[in-house]
Amino acid sequence: MAMHGMRGLSVFISDIRNCQNKEQERLRVDKELGNVRTRFKNEKGLTPYEKKKYVWKMLYIYMLGYDVDFGHMEAVSLISAPKYPEKQVGYIVTSSLLNENHDFLRLAINTVRNDIIGRNETFQCLALTMVGNIGGREFAESLAPDVQKLLLSSSCRPLVRKKAALCLLRLYRKNPDVVNVDGWTDRMAQLLDERDLGVLTSSMSLFVALVSNNHEAYWTCLPKCVKILERLARNLDVPQEYTYYGIPSPWLQVKTMRALQYFPTIEDPNTRRILFEVLQRILMGTDVVKNVNKNNASHAVLFEALALVMHLDAEKEMMSQCVALLGKFIAVREPNIRYLGLENMTRMLLVTDMQDIIKRHQAQIITSLKDPDISIRRRALDLLYGMCDVSNAKDIVEELLQYLSTADFAMREELSLKAAILAEKFAPDLSWYVDAILQLIDKAGDFISDDIWFRVVQFVTNNEDLQSYAAAKAREFLDKPAVHETMVKVSAYILGEFSHLLAKSPGCSPKEIFNIIHEKHPTVPTSTIPVLLSAYAKILMHTQPPDPELQNQIWAIFNKYESCIDVEIQQRAAEYFALSRKGAALMDILAEMPKFPERQSALIKKAEEAEVDTAEQSAIKLRAQQQMSNALVVIDQLATNGAPPPPQVNQLSLVKMPSMSSTADHNPADQALSVANGTLSTVDPQPPSADLLGDLLGPLAIEGPPAAAVPSEHNVVSGLEGIPNVVDGAAIVPVGEETNSVQPIGNIAERFHALCLKDSGVLYEDPYIQIGIKAEWRAHHGRLVLFLGNKNTSPLVSVQALILPPAHLKIELSLVPETIPPRAQVQCPLEIVNLRPSRDVAVLDFSYKFGTNTVNVKLRLPAVINKFLQPIPVSAEEFFPQWRSLSGPPLKLQEVVRSVRPMPLLEMANLLNSYCLMICSGLDPNPNNLVAGTTFYSESTRAMLCLVRNIIVSVFDPGN
Repeated sequence: MAMHGMRGLSVFISDIRNCQNKEQERLRVDKELGNVRTRFKNEKGLTPYEKKKYVWKMLYIYMLGYDVDFGHMEAVSLISAPKYPEKQVGYIVTSSLLNENHDFLRLAINTVRNDIIGRNETFQCLALTMVGNIGGREFAESLAPDVQKLLLSSSCRPLVRKKAALCLLRLYRKNPDVVNVDGWTDRMAQLLDERDLGVLTSSMSLFVALVSNNHEAYWTCLPKCVKILERLARNLDVPQEYTYYGIPSPWLQVKTMRALQYFPTIEDPNTRRILFEVLQRILMGTDVVKNVNKNNASHAVLFEALALVMHLDAEKEMMSQCVALLGKFIAVREPNIRYLGLENMTRMLLVTDMQDIIKRHQAQIITSLKDPDISIRRRALDLLYGMCDVSNAKDIVEELLQYLSTADFAMREELSLKAAILAEKFAPDLSWYVDAILQLIDKAGDFISDDIWFRVVQFVTNNEDLQSYAAAKAREFLDKPAVHETMVKVSAYILGEFSHLLAKSPGCSPKEIFNIIHEKHPTVPTSTIPVLLSAYAKILMHTQPPDPELQNQIWAIFNKYESCIDVEIQQRAAEYFALSRKGAALMDILAEMPKFPERQSALIKKAEEAEVDTAEQSAIKLRAQQQMSNALVVIDQLATNGAPPPPQVNQLSLVKMPSMSSTADHNPADQALSVANGTLSTVDPQPPSADLLGDLLGPLAIEGPPAAAVPSEHNVVSGLEGIPNVVDGAAIVPVGEETNSVQPIGNIAERFHALCLKDSGVLYEDPYIQIGIKAEWRAHHGRLVLFLGNKNTSPLVSVQALILPPAHLKIELSLVPETIPPRAQVQCPLEIVNLRPSRDVAVLDFSYKFGTNTVNVKLRLPAVINKFLQPIPVSAEEFFPQWRSLSGPPLKLQEVVRSVRPMPLLEMANLLNSYCLMICSGLDPNPNNLVAGTTFYSESTRAMLCLVRNIIVSVFDPGN
């Protein structure tokens, strides 16, 4: 700070540093501020050097944390000084002391503009730096065109153009509506051809901001980005000063790959091939070395490449290579690399078909739970939570329960909640679920919320086959000498309701059960006593004829608490005591609790509400939040592992044999569809299409009169009343005469088909709005959220949404606002219940107005039949007896699915897996046959086992 010839400033700084305490420093600062204020009052007598010296002192005092509420005008006036030393001080101090709304900045706009358009490169750099630091609206309105010209000028030195690019980036981020970037496609393409890597790096930062708001306008720049990556990956014409530890410009590589992630796809095969070759080179060339700086740079490039590979939905072989590379990282000694490996492997869970590959590293991930670094332990827990499904839930939950005893207190609450959710969603059978949850409560009682033991009570109450088993387990836990109060609550409740089912077992008489519960009475807090009183009343109710000794003991307890100061305990004791005197009528009054109504799990809801910003959020979503991107692609923070078992159905007892009686109330067509998992008994006479997904889904139209016509993609569709007509959900239907005034962005049918296989993504997009979807499926229930995003700076009005459901779905849509504010997003949840099997599909009738444009679209919702499937492994001993027992229709049907090209067996297996059909390898003696099993859920059929065998893959010849 001290400059040549500025002895006064040097002495002041030295005095401040020599102060013994804060009070001395404050007194010295106040004295100096008074001196400076006096000098500024006599400004006419100040030389430029003296003014510069005092302004430097003001800045130093400000940097020390003291308020400087004067001298701003003097600082701004130095900007117009003709010499560099004074002008430099003016720019630096002004940008530090003043914000974008300060009135004094208006006085400097003309001077700053003269410096920008002048020929002095040093002054240009000072002006651009200040404008970029402040970034006010008035600066943007007045100076943005001049900054743009400076950036595109071929006569300016690279240093000035770099600063111009960064200045324009700041102005655009702060005021995107003021900075005019219309028609910048060609200009950005010109900038991306720049050979100077400094200008190119700054221009790429600007390009990332532009493409994040409107990628459609910059498609022509995409091949140039790929060429830049290729140039850097092959180290072609990269100066030494831009090579960092042998890595060619890692900053530019990261920015370029980030820009590519805003384009939905790359259609040109040559460009796509070059890009994947570059990504392959990055994946193969990255390894862990001893140099920390080189590791940081190479891993920054690598992890951005991983994000790009996931975004582009690369071939499975490359995705597997990415997982294998991350597997190496989570096994190294360096904690930062392990953390990054776990975080990015969690992101890989969002990619279809990657979960089985990630499971291969399950042992190493579990080992990371015991890492000394709590951040790594948290990432390992997130990853285990995301990769869990029915095949590995037992192992993962048991590991979490074992780890719970030694886990940090900071992690135990989150660990307990996630273990409880996994046990609920993926329990192989309900008895195992009860065992796991009771162990969880026993080991982590202080960290168990009421929602967890409430959920156990709901499961046990709703499953009669489980009640005696749960009562026996509750009695075992109460036998322990030290039991947590939460365990006392859940055990007392279960024994009070269902201990009579154990009456014939040794040690389980009503009196013995009462004694076991009452032994814990002195050790429990006041909040547990109401549960114990209810258990005593239930035990008394189930003891018929009454046991006089037991009755007197319980009455004495009720009588004792009738005068309790706690209102709830007092009321319960008084009421139970009065009711217990009614004799046999007590059986009717205190009957067993009815089954709980089906509702969303409070545990899962709690986890969704408390979910923090973790690694499950992809890099694209993070950038969308930071830079106000229009992208509404909702990334699910929980891995899509299939629907969990319903709380009221024991899978192992009900799904092993299809039941013909479950569909007896339906018509024959519905019955055939029900037992056949939605397949047709006859081959579709329509010519087969090249879209195999469409072939398998069949005619996805909503139910209606058979004579209804199907309009073409851009025809007007009349309003639907009563029973809806059959419509093509892929059609965009602007109302009135403006049939083609607003066209969709992308292929609507392809978006729908993609959402049939995944649970989040974009359903529809046009220049004004984007409709995204995020869905969650459990058994025959589904929750689907529509994200309606306004992409413009003006509101969308007259917004209306109507669901046209088929007869087999019950759908409830929440209220949709009539107006969507500018650049805002609204969420509209839908609750879906699958009543019975069907291949029909629901339609969203959506309309809005933007200016003079009125748009109406009818979109198919991806609530299709495979959303209600849950894969289940089937052994040969289970499969073949049931397969042979089904002689023919309607329980066993056959359909030939034709394709326009040969399909290898592995590709067919992957296709079936994507439809939630679990391939059971090695069951069929013929290696060319595929055997698969799944469970179908609907309200009428509950859980029904579905088997697939002998899938014949044929080639369709268009000439025959």
